[in-house]
Amino acid sequence: MKQFLTPTLCITSLLAGLLLGSSYYYHSPLYPSVAKAVAIVYPTKGNTVTGTVVFTQETDGLHISANLTGLTPGKHGFHIHEFGNCVCDDAKCTGDHFNPTGQPHAGPDATKRHVGDLGNIEADAQGNATYSYVDSVTKLNGPDSIIGRAVIVHADADDLTSQPSGNAGARVGAGVIGICKS
Repeated sequence: MKQFLTPTLCITSLLAGLLLGSSYYYHSPLYPSVAKAVAIVYPTKGNTVTGTVVFTQETDGLHISANLTGLTPGKHGFHIHEFGNCVCDDAKCTGDHFNPTGQPHAGPDATKRHVGDLGNIEADAQGNATYSYVDSVTKLNGPDSIIGRAVIVHADADDLTSQPSGNAGARVGAGVIGICKS
């Protein structure tokens, strides 16, 4: 005796397959988790800033380390901006600070701050600067990921209080954040 699927049984089977399949894809990421990223910083027009910013996922947060040269001595605002478009001469095409949670501007240790608020990087008398910080707010994965956004180095110090962006002056260096091979 042949068995035939009734329209109701067909629809029920289809829905069950869709639910089971979507459950599989919901729990199995389409892309592997990003563990490391890098931004190569290039100078904006008329400036000499160059270097690298490396982002490494650690158990206690995202370790951000930077090595830059070509800065004027002193503190410089250091942020992640919303767009990875660094093709304009002044890097204003990178938009504002990355702030997906709608928080006020502040320093990296503040409870309420932009995801992109990294504070300041300080250059020595020769214009060289290093930065090392483990950040619990900035992420490489998820809806607030910084992948594809831009690192910006500013001409002046970030005062960590002025709204909306710390009054750090012109953008002297910029680089797009990209995925690294771990």
